[in-house]
Amino acid sequence: MSTARTTTVGIIGAGPAGLLLSHLLHRQGIDSVVLELRDRAYVERRQRAGILEQDTVDVLRASGAGARMDRQGLEHHGIELRFDRRSHRIDFPSLTGGRSVMVYAQTEVVKDLVELRLKDGGTVLFEAEALSVDGADTDRPTIRYRHEGAEETLECAYVVACDGFHGIGRRSLPEDLLTVVERTYPFSWLGILADVPPSCDELIYAHHERGFALHSMRSPQVSRLYLQVDPDDSVDNWSDERIWDELDTRFAVDGDWTLRRGPITEKSITPMRSFVAEPLRHGRLFLAGDAAHIVPPTGAKGLNLAIADVTLLAQALTRHHTQGDEAAIDAYSETALRRIWRAEHFSYTMTTLLHADPAESGFDRELRLSHLRYLAGSEAASASLAENYVGFRTN
Repeated sequence: MSTARTTTVGIIGAGPAGLLLSHLLHRQGIDSVVLELRDRAYVERRQRAGILEQDTVDVLRASGAGARMDRQGLEHHGIELRFDRRSHRIDFPSLTGGRSVMVYAQTEVVKDLVELRLKDGGTVLFEAEALSVDGADTDRPTIRYRHEGAEETLECAYVVACDGFHGIGRRSLPEDLLTVVERTYPFSWLGILADVPPSCDELIYAHHERGFALHSMRSPQVSRLYLQVDPDDSVDNWSDERIWDELDTRFAVDGDWTLRRGPITEKSITPMRSFVAEPLRHGRLFLAGDAAHIVPPTGAKGLNLAIADVTLLAQALTRHHTQGDEAAIDAYSETALRRIWRAEHFSYTMTTLLHADPAESGFDRELRLSHLRYLAGSEAASASLAENYVGFRTN
């Protein structure tokens, strides 16, 4: 038997975007219900990006969700570029007016937000499968979902789909309204987690003729590293010893630096793609996060774009709730897309700049090296990279 409940904002997806939106709305006196397909344990251990832009850090702090981040997160003031066996540091504060980034895993952001929502009495329904969004172009759209074996209906004033690339949110927009553009890259990332202290104080982005490598971290005790591999490669082809040897080769520089090795606890291969669907609104249904856009992880933008989307949307919904003004709601898609496309371009640039394309010519390789040398030698070029990395503020 179907049962019904009502709320002001129905949110599909309890990732960082959906949870933060619910939290921001709660602080403004706007009620919401969050529906999440997976159980809480799965959501809180789902591994994703771990670099927070300055604006993301500021939003979490201002909303009261940043206390543990400030205790345990690792503030970074730059990144290191490696190529030609040399190292070049990009200093963020000096190039961006004092801005920086924070290393704090998405799993930890989600844990913090789940705890806050439940502590505040928020409604987060785990293992609630959204089945359809109906009446998006009416004043009271509904979400039909299945929870605890029963089919139920959530009646809303607004619906926000934060349910990722494979969710029902984007598919609920009329096909003749939606424009989708995408790019698939001819390589993937082999990512590992290792129980070993990082070999660096800041992230290392390495370009090598054998392929790209990235040295990141999850904590002072856990390293996160990546290798460029073929799209059809398998983790079965990569023993621990082979991974460490290849990382050693790609990170090699002239000078005194050693890559620390340790037990590898996780391996996975991630395809690289860019994707944007627009508009981000149909009637009272809105798209946010991976439901609307995907970036290759090279630029560390995916989580930050999702946070920017829902921050903008929370402001627009609050303005309508408190002032009856729908101007910001009407402008949401256009405003968000300006930032999305800036991030897409930066992510594309970082990806094509740092990876070795197996099909490219010698001319293309020399252009890439020329660009890298320009970044390392020009303050203006370094400032552009830094500005985009810490989060470019569009108008």
